[in-house]
Amino acid sequence: MSDETTAGRGPAIILCEPQMGENIGAAARAMANFGLSDLRIVAPRDGWPNEKAEANAAKATHIIHAARVYDRLEDAIADLSFVYATTARDRDVTKAVRGPVHAAKHMRHLEGQGAAVGLLFGRERWGLNNDEVALADEILTLPVVPEYASLNIAQAVLVVAYEWRKAGFDDPDAALPFAASDRSPPAGKAELLGLFDHLESVLDERHFFHPPEKRPTMIHNLRAIFQRQQLTQQEIRTLRGIITCLDGKNHRPKKRIVEDGDAEG
Repeated sequence: MSDETTAGRGPAIILCEPQMGENIGAAARAMANFGLSDLRIVAPRDGWPNEKAEANAAKATHIIHAARVYDRLEDAIADLSFVYATTARDRDVTKAVRGPVHAAKHMRHLEGQGAAVGLLFGRERWGLNNDEVALADEILTLPVVPEYASLNIAQAVLVVAYEWRKAGFDDPDAALPFAASDRSPPAGKAELLGLFDHLESVLDERHFFHPPEKRPTMIHNLRAIFQRQQLTQQEIRTLRGIITCLDGKNHRPKKRIVEDGDAEG
């Protein structure tokens, strides 16, 4: 077995006696989603390598090919400095119980100090036994509904790997693989006022502001709708094109009607 440490590579994912190759493959895929690569498998029921594991790993077959297989859990965690045992059930073991957010931040802290950390997951049918939990430093559990506490191994790996990756960024959005496409520059006040003039002139011709004494209030409300949207220059052009199309003529007012009844050139 390699003596390569996990420090700086994210926590090792240790699957204790997994029963189905499909779940191993799905767990590897979840690891790859969030930047983990160190998969350790203890006494897989169906042996290793496993074709079903590779088939279900999708594009994470590199993790399957690099996975290390052990006969004993003690050997799988021997090079680690800190291990979380994941479980959904209360245990007769006196250990601190942490949620995924706390655990992720703690693992990041330990990794920053050069420590190698690991996450231990149990069997599909009944998880980890007390002796296995006793080998870990702390217990990690998820805030699930107690009546439906059991998660598929790959689901559990996915949740914890997600929290670990998120904990590595001061701003979680900085970890997103892409951002919104570049927008047109924000519209200036002159462009926004031009939109108001255009729309209000067309509405005046259609006698929308009725009764006349309510016109100032209706204009305030109408303008507030558009001002809340923080429109871009392109959006202003699009809206003015729509107004022109609905109006049926090339209508571009040259004067702006202001609330006191005067006109501005």
